[in-house]
Amino acid sequence: MSDIIRRDPRAEWIARNRLHPLHAAMQSQNQTSWMGPNGIIRKNPHAIAAGFIGPAGLKRIDRSGAQQGTAGKRSSASVEVQLPLHVIEQPAFHVCVVPDMVGGRLSSHDKDLLGLARKLAGESGAVVAVVFGEDKESAFDTAGVDRLLRIAGDAFDGYAPEARVLALSAVESQLAPRHWLLPDSRTGGGELGRRLAAKLGERPATRVWQVAGEQAIGRAGSGQQDIQRALPRLILAAAECAEPVSETRHEARPLELGEKVAHSLPRIEDLGPVAVDPAQIPMAEAEFILSGGNGVKDWELFHQAAVALGATEGASRVAVDDGFMPRNRQVGATGTWVTARVYLAVGISGAIQHLQGIGACDKVVAVNMDPGCDMIKRADLSVIGDSAAILCALMERVAAWRQEGKRDAA
Repeated sequence: MSDIIRRDPRAEWIARNRLHPLHAAMQSQNQTSWMGPNGIIRKNPHAIAAGFIGPAGLKRIDRSGAQQGTAGKRSSASVEVQLPLHVIEQPAFHVCVVPDMVGGRLSSHDKDLLGLARKLAGESGAVVAVVFGEDKESAFDTAGVDRLLRIAGDAFDGYAPEARVLALSAVESQLAPRHWLLPDSRTGGGELGRRLAAKLGERPATRVWQVAGEQAIGRAGSGQQDIQRALPRLILAAAECAEPVSETRHEARPLELGEKVAHSLPRIEDLGPVAVDPAQIPMAEAEFILSGGNGVKDWELFHQAAVALGATEGASRVAVDDGFMPRNRQVGATGTWVTARVYLAVGISGAIQHLQGIGACDKVVAVNMDPGCDMIKRADLSVIGDSAAILCALMERVAAWRQEGKRDAA
């Protein structure tokens, strides 16, 4: 039986609204997380001045600056930590994870999912990552993968849920995993997980944001309620369902299927992707965001760059307050929380509310004149220079690349 846990909406709203006068009284400086606006646990950037506490209780160095907000130091990035190698020769059981692998790499959602799998596997179980097609990922070991099963073939490329379910059925027959974990996402995992549940005759737990003991807790009622149920075999987990693995390295030992995957005549024909106007994509769903701040002086050039790059436009609070961008394009804790694969911040200094709003982005690129600003500290790639000149150069490179592609095709 599932239990519905009702929460006090006003108390939750105050707890996650950093601008409310009662917010400070409800938060501790030592508190490491709180409930975000979508029911997702958010990290406290002020919790620890020089780092953060990992899942194993060890103090870790913050390499990206995201955990520390304004306190991050890029000099920490040069510190290399040799993580201990975790080896499981004869696993007692398997926990199978099917990551989305958008763009051929593990997303932050995928890494959260692997962190949850590591928690369920414990010391005696092995985490198996099942990956379809070619990938560009080189860090399966530090993401917590003990066994890596790659399933290749034209039948699994593109949108092919039927073929993938048949392949996962073969994995089920060979490994009989204790748990299946898939991301409850719009990029394939949510649909594939539900199809797999129907194939295996399992009742999945969906939108799971926390696993406590033998209980899975998922969100319902537009994020206002928690549904708690006994831990099932098949879990469709939300982003930030667990801390990513950060304390250990794993073998990521290659694994092969012992039998051929059954094939059937597909009932679905993949006609390829459909072009969508980036300006019409809600920022919360956009994968590539070009965001402008106070450092942008030529907004007409900014809009041209967004069109040339095929990016969805965003802005800092200052740019919105000055009237350069509409309010629905504001990024941050007081605007929209975004989860883009690439977030290109132009002329944004990096206020703490803005850094919180981009905390779940995979890659952050910063263009700024100030090498010491907090956005530069947070960024995975930084470019120091005039924003107009850099945007013009970027547009020229993109145009040249596209013309070269047309020439090769001809």
